[in-house]
Amino acid sequence: MLQVNFIRENKATVLQGLAKRNFANAETIIEQVLTADENRRATQLELDNILAESNKISKEIGVLYKSGQAQKANILKEKTGQLKESSKDLSEKLNGFSDELDALLYQIPNVPHTSVKAGKSEEDNENIFSEGAIPDLGENALPHWELAKKYDIIDFELGTKIAGAGFPVYKGKGARLQRALINYFLDKNIEAGYTEVQVPHLVNTESATATGQLPDKDGQMYHATVDDLYLIPTAEVPITNMFRGNLMQETEFPICVTGYTPCFRREAGSYGAHVRGLNRLHQFDKVEIVRIEHPENSYNALNDMVEHIKNILGELKLPYRILRLCGGDTGFTSALTFDFELFSTAQDRWLEISSASNFETFQANRLKLRFKNSEGKSELAHTLNGSSLALPRVLAGILENYQTEKGIVIPKVLVPYCGFSLID
Repeated sequence: MLQVNFIRENKATVLQGLAKRNFANAETIIEQVLTADENRRATQLELDNILAESNKISKEIGVLYKSGQAQKANILKEKTGQLKESSKDLSEKLNGFSDELDALLYQIPNVPHTSVKAGKSEEDNENIFSEGAIPDLGENALPHWELAKKYDIIDFELGTKIAGAGFPVYKGKGARLQRALINYFLDKNIEAGYTEVQVPHLVNTESATATGQLPDKDGQMYHATVDDLYLIPTAEVPITNMFRGNLMQETEFPICVTGYTPCFRREAGSYGAHVRGLNRLHQFDKVEIVRIEHPENSYNALNDMVEHIKNILGELKLPYRILRLCGGDTGFTSALTFDFELFSTAQDRWLEISSASNFETFQANRLKLRFKNSEGKSELAHTLNGSSLALPRVLAGILENYQTEKGIVIPKVLVPYCGFSLID
């Protein structure tokens, strides 16, 4: 969440940024935040003064007792009792203002980076880079869901029988290709300096709140209510929470972590042709990269992440493009996001396969993730994450773009991981 000090000192900048996002009632909620903060600070000052007075009187009482002035000491003791009651009332009042302030701050998205343009939807995103030739597959090209059935490598109906729509079963060479992609992505990330971790696939409320999934995306997450745990929508959540509450040293930067997990998303309200096959699932596999950075280097780190993902897609030889998201399409927690989309030739449409985002201090503020700067003062770190990569649509792109009359050719870089070069 945004820092109150930042909002107070940069009100105009915050409102301009929220306007890029088309955030409703921005002025009203910002005024509510500033009022709640003013009340909180005034109450805190009043409480501090009473506690200071109480401490002063307590010392005086001790001196009076030692000097034999018990009567005066007892009079002062009555006053400390009154101060104690006042401090109790003020503490409750302070907690109320603090809770009100937090509830308001949780509703406010991050302020977009200055390079982010205003816009209402994905139609306003900027295409900043593209690479790879779109293959000419001819009129008989099949979409991936038909290829999956033809070669018996993904069974959508069986998944529906077991769990419901959006839970496919990968079979034979389809399962092996899926595993090959996971290992390939992890190896590429490790080669780039990321440390691999295996993390829980469920998180508690505190973790989901710290990275911004709650309360913003409450309805999109699977909630195991008996234990009050949430199935993760992305590995970003458990990996980033590994550092929750940490106080780092500048010498520890950068921290680069990668991990593979299944991801679970309810995707409530998703239906229609655009979600067919692997296009949108309730359970899918993804390899994630997360970075904890010094604020001065976080945008260089974001550029590094973008180049790293570009390198992977270049090796897979898939046609893709990079979009800089507009304010209206930028995620709640992000200051700047680059989306990667590959072209699905058989579907004649672009499919999002990765997002690389800089959250600046937005997540770190909730995480209480700080470092000691060169002056010895505590400062919030910057957090970043990216998909490297999400598997379903990469797999869909490979099946569709590499289809031939003889079968589906496996990209050369994946052959050592698969153990085969053709699905037929």
